[in-house]
Amino acid sequence: MDLVIVESPAKAKTIASYLGPGYEVVASYGHVRDLVEKEGSVDPDRDFAMRWEVADERSRKQVKAIAEAAKGARRLLLATDPDREGEAISWHLAELLTARKAVPAGGLARVTFNAVTRDAVRAAIAAPRPIDQALVDSYLARRALDYLVGFTLSPVLWRKLPGARSAGRVQSVALRLIVEREREIEAFVPRTYWTVEALLETADGASFRARLAHLDGRRLGRFDLADAEAAEAARARVEAAAFRVAAVEKRPLKRNPAPPFTTSTLQQEASRKLGLGAQETMRLAQALYEAGRITYMRTDGVAMAPEGLEGARAAIRDAFPSAFLPATARRYSAKARNAQEAHEAIRPTDFSLHPDQSQLGGAEQALYALIWKRAVASQMASAELERTTVELRSDDESLGLRASGTVVRFPGFLALYGEDVDDPAEEEEGRLPEVRAGDRPRLLEVAKAEHVTEPPPRYSEASLVKRLEELGIGRPSTYAAIIEVLKKRAYVRLEKKRFLPEEKGRLVTAFLERFFERYVSYDFTAGLENELDLVSAGEAAYRDVLAAFWRDFKARTDEVMARRPSEVTQALDQFLEPWLFPPRADGTDPRLCPACGTGRLSLKVGRNGPFVGCSAYPECRFTRGFSTDAEAAGPRLLGVDPGTGEPVMLKAGRFGAYLELGGTGKRVSLPKDVDPEDFGTVLRLLSLPREIGRHPETGKPIVANLGRYGPYLSHDGKSAKLKSTADLFETGMNRAVALLSAPKGAGRRGPEPLRSLGPHPETGAEVRLMPGRFGPYVTDGTTKASLPKDATPEAVTLEVAVELLAARAASAAGTGGSRRRPAGAEKPARKAHPRRKTSASATRRARPRS
Repeated sequence: MDLVIVESPAKAKTIASYLGPGYEVVASYGHVRDLVEKEGSVDPDRDFAMRWEVADERSRKQVKAIAEAAKGARRLLLATDPDREGEAISWHLAELLTARKAVPAGGLARVTFNAVTRDAVRAAIAAPRPIDQALVDSYLARRALDYLVGFTLSPVLWRKLPGARSAGRVQSVALRLIVEREREIEAFVPRTYWTVEALLETADGASFRARLAHLDGRRLGRFDLADAEAAEAARARVEAAAFRVAAVEKRPLKRNPAPPFTTSTLQQEASRKLGLGAQETMRLAQALYEAGRITYMRTDGVAMAPEGLEGARAAIRDAFPSAFLPATARRYSAKARNAQEAHEAIRPTDFSLHPDQSQLGGAEQALYALIWKRAVASQMASAELERTTVELRSDDESLGLRASGTVVRFPGFLALYGEDVDDPAEEEEGRLPEVRAGDRPRLLEVAKAEHVTEPPPRYSEASLVKRLEELGIGRPSTYAAIIEVLKKRAYVRLEKKRFLPEEKGRLVTAFLERFFERYVSYDFTAGLENELDLVSAGEAAYRDVLAAFWRDFKARTDEVMARRPSEVTQALDQFLEPWLFPPRADGTDPRLCPACGTGRLSLKVGRNGPFVGCSAYPECRFTRGFSTDAEAAGPRLLGVDPGTGEPVMLKAGRFGAYLELGGTGKRVSLPKDVDPEDFGTVLRLLSLPREIGRHPETGKPIVANLGRYGPYLSHDGKSAKLKSTADLFETGMNRAVALLSAPKGAGRRGPEPLRSLGPHPETGAEVRLMPGRFGPYVTDGTTKASLPKDATPEAVTLEVAVELLAARAASAAGTGGSRRRPAGAEKPARKAHPRRKTSASATRRARPRS
């Protein structure tokens, strides 16, 4: 018998069904060994020797089980994934089994397959090979580098930057990208510009829009119409003019399909089209691979095997006319050099398994459909487009309008799949009506529009992965883990699917840029990736790569560790001055404290992270957030409180904008739904808490107030959330009592019914057809009954619903489906668990007293 080892139980089950008797397939449950989590597990003084340990108790049990099974096997076949990590798992297993003297007499060998299919698995078993030491060395180099950076740099962060948690070789570079984009956004100065657009109508009654493109014989620049007056003057001139079509240019375009998915492009498109994060995408793809539905999902390759090409072309022949199938197969080549990854693109293992027939569900179905469509579309004919540009001139040649549009003449691959763009610069242009030179379309209306330039968008998961790949930083198999680490460390957060750096992440980035600039530079990190690729190709020794890195890195960390924390903070204050204290428009000193007018602002680092504070502390307690956005919120005089005569100030704190009433010390957060210019509401906020009245039963006060999580009511230790700030002042006694007495979760609205079927003939209760998580159902408010599989919601009548409800009620009563016992029924005796042992205390309680 041959023993085959794979990573997961699901994969083991699938492969066992392909191999049949004569083979035993067991799972290692991923990596069974890892570096000891202690300093010194990678020892540069001993030629980078590494100390390994079995990861956990489950791994120890699994290694023991594998060793026992191996002793009775004819030979051992290591069938882990066909990439660097898979090679490393096989190497670890071989090392452990050799040390335990559990290698069978027939020896051990490595087998790899790019798809979990019967033919691929059997072909791999028939062609075993030795473990690829170059791939193992590449793994060792990466693992050692990550360990050395983490265990050497992280202690520096802990001692010099309170609140900082860790740094990583690639994660820190990804964080720098996010932080630098945020700096661009903060430094961005929006500009206003205007455009003039005309709506015209052809002689056939078709309308189209054209924009003013030429004025007084020159082409209009983007900011040439800088204000409303200039735009109105141009609009009036267009409205008074008559136009003719001066030229019509039609230019054919051809758009080729994108290649099949690689790991990074799959993550990008799954984020754009399906809203999936990189981690979730890889989890689903792993499940599809282990189920034999797709080829291996960690790859930089874009080529498909011959059987894949033929399968895709056959799918096109079956579903589309002959014009959609090119005469020869399309062949793609990868731009990235990446020897340690699998070489074939991600594709279905069987193209005849259409997504609609895949018998998958939910997100797995959606991801499989995306992979199937992309792979099939990659072999389809190009799309044929026509771009039309129409130039119109006024009779006196002083004005020029331009209209453009794109027409799809032949859809080609677009009939099946269109690639999304993460940040489209503009929407797809529409189709134009047929016009000819010399035509004089009628002017229907002319309008001016104001526009404001926008900063570059924040990174989404898709655009961050794309940028990392463009820079050559990291590898596709690591992107999901990098993003998860940044979120887990609270260095970034996701808002509306975009990355925002937290203040902690911004400070860590500044620290690394100031003191370890080389090691977070894009070129150095990409160059190091290339060196690691040389190791995986067998063209470089991994210990040489580690030695070259460690020599300078260790010297730099020792130098920074010798600095006092105050020196580090002062250096960061100077380094961040362009972002923390940008020049002010009025020419005043940007470091002058806006609260006391005498102290100077500087960077401070506390237990909870960085902030900007005043040098006059504790006399002046002004603080603001690390970002310059916080400064825009204050301090600012909003008015004077007529009751006290104290000034009302809008200020910025570490946790957002707040209101302060003069020297009284009275402060309250400024809710997001309150405009600080609404001085009446501002005064009402400063008057909180508000006593609504006394509860009619307890006689204790009911109070409306603003708390950490928004507006709320409180009474005798109980609380109830209010929906808006306005409710703080508008809620009366009756509503307050009702909200406080409602059970937790009350007020949540359930789904809207699909339709009402009418009153129940026996009880009179309304019978409704409702949407459910697992399909439509009917209910009378007491009982719920699912629709039969062959029933459509449109065909359900009141009579049908009553029958379903009666059957469901009878079923529950007859099978114990209801949890409620009939009145007077005895409580059933509790059966003892067959394996449950009686505790000593229970025995003592049960023993009769003497």
